[in-house]
Amino acid sequence: MNMFHAAVLGALQGFTEVLPISSSAHLILIPWLFNWPESGLTFDVALHLGTFLALALYFWRDVIEIVFSFFDVLATRKLNTPARRLPFLIIAATVPAAIVGKLFEHQVEAVFRAMPLLIAALMVIFGFILGLADYFGRKRLVLDEITPGSALTIGVLQCLALIPGVSRSGITITAGLMLGFTRESAARFSFLMSLPVVAGAALLKGVELSKQGIPAGEIQPMLVGIVVSAVTGYISVAFLLSYVQKKSMSPFVWYRFIVGTGLMIAILMGFKA
Repeated sequence: MNMFHAAVLGALQGFTEVLPISSSAHLILIPWLFNWPESGLTFDVALHLGTFLALALYFWRDVIEIVFSFFDVLATRKLNTPARRLPFLIIAATVPAAIVGKLFEHQVEAVFRAMPLLIAALMVIFGFILGLADYFGRKRLVLDEITPGSALTIGVLQCLALIPGVSRSGITITAGLMLGFTRESAARFSFLMSLPVVAGAALLKGVELSKQGIPAGEIQPMLVGIVVSAVTGYISVAFLLSYVQKKSMSPFVWYRFIVGTGLMIAILMGFKA
């Protein structure tokens, strides 16, 4: 992989992992459109690590409070405040995706990498579902009001993000809106619950990479991917949390519809086989 490809894919990861437009779809479809070589395991680790760094840096205060609350509960055995309940709600929301991802990630990726038309269609379908949830959701509940049932529901639906075109942030924000949470609360919980998921993915792929070793010439592109995805990811988180306080999700819905429909037309007309 050359440095330009590394920078482009790093930027795609940073922006699309956070925004509800599907990072996996973009990371599959862009190289496919331009006939770029496979990025490989080394770069996959770089992108996950960069995303984790972006989220951890932006939410560092939240992370410290969550860790403190976790050990506070272990010491006091009390779950009598929203702050004390939050770490365990995040864990409950994370477990389904962790299990499903561990069992089926490689199989799903192998199937969908060969089906760009379906990925494009899913971008449109789940964009439409996001639009419905944003329009009809009550948007009254805040993060402190999340219940174990709500957290588990969001966590189970997060499993769908394994499919390229769905979007991890997209499906979890959609679930939050469907359950009546405000846009900001739905987005914040989506990002907080993604921290252990992204960290776990980076760790597992890192262990696999350590067994294989980093191929010659891949260290510099890997570093570029980490830095670019971290910087763009941080910008995206800050932007989205500020944006959703006052505005709807419609730009992301329209983006998914236009890009997904455009790709489907191009594929069906034979522009790209």
